[in-house]
Amino acid sequence: MERIYTISFRDIINKSVRKKRAPRAIKKIRNFLKRHMKAEIVKIDNDLNEKIWARGIEKPPARVRIKAIKEDENVVVAKLAE
Repeated sequence: MERIYTISFRDIINKSVRKKRAPRAIKKIRNFLKRHMKAEIVKIDNDLNEKIWARGIEKPPARVRIKAIKEDENVVVAKLAE
């Protein structure tokens, strides 16, 4: 099963401490996919991780399009959708 999601990080950018924004964005991706894809394990692709961390810990992108692929019953892989 494959799905494409757009995840916004505006709430993280506006509310959180500057030095914790990129890690919180990664956590938001994991929690979003656990909830929407009904999975326990979420693996994040290296390209997606580099996209989040490209401008450093303080400035993650405002939103990201993600392609979520469910491999097994409880495993989801998140990749950049482009």
